[in-house]
Amino acid sequence: MSKTTLAELLERNAAHADSLPQGYFDAVEADQHPAAVSICCSDSRVAQEGMWDISEPGWLFTPSTIGNQVWDRYDGENVVDGSVVYPIAYAGTDIALVVGHTGCGAVTAALDAVQNGEQDEQEDGDGDADDRPPAGVEKWLDLLVPVVEDGLADDRVDPDADTGLVDQLVEYNVDRQAAFLEGSDVIPADTTVYGFVYDFQGVYGDVRGRAYLVNADGETAVAALRELVPAAYEGHVRRLL
Repeated sequence: MSKTTLAELLERNAAHADSLPQGYFDAVEADQHPAAVSICCSDSRVAQEGMWDISEPGWLFTPSTIGNQVWDRYDGENVVDGSVVYPIAYAGTDIALVVGHTGCGAVTAALDAVQNGEQDEQEDGDGDADDRPPAGVEKWLDLLVPVVEDGLADDRVDPDADTGLVDQLVEYNVDRQAAFLEGSDVIPADTTVYGFVYDFQGVYGDVRGRAYLVNADGETAVAALRELVPAAYEGHVRRLL
């Protein structure tokens, strides 16, 4: 397990600040107009700026949620999470990225809840309080469970396939989150929504750290997706479902 200290944190920040060139923040000190907003899963192994090789501030708006969920629950309904819609509504951003990742712990936990009936026990009040996740985590798992249930009922998801069930459901979840954005009345029609799966486990191919395009404005056919990318990047398009 990695551990740190206050001294190390300050040392790391000092190294960061010292590495910045003169005028690094000049273009964005007063405002921001990010090129894209990327909603990624909250995971220490998945660095958003790193996966897109971003070295300048202000290029990418980077909210993260458990299970890369684009929605939040408000007044009994699912609405687009404020961190996702903010740059689109107020900063001129017109590209949204939904980025899942292989081996997602949130999808694994939601699948476990569905398969083992933990969700029903918690809703009935029979679950052991000591076994329940913190409320802030449980909320996001509760929102993800219906997606997993729908995925298990989808004919494209095959529990017996060589590719693990969790990774199939990760891709299914990316599709669902992208569809929610595309269907929301708070997201302008001219917003482009791309779905990716970040692979650091070699599930989609041999290149660790590659973000695979799996969805573009609802299009999921691999042949059609490959027509959208330069020939040099056709290997970045792949689907499990």
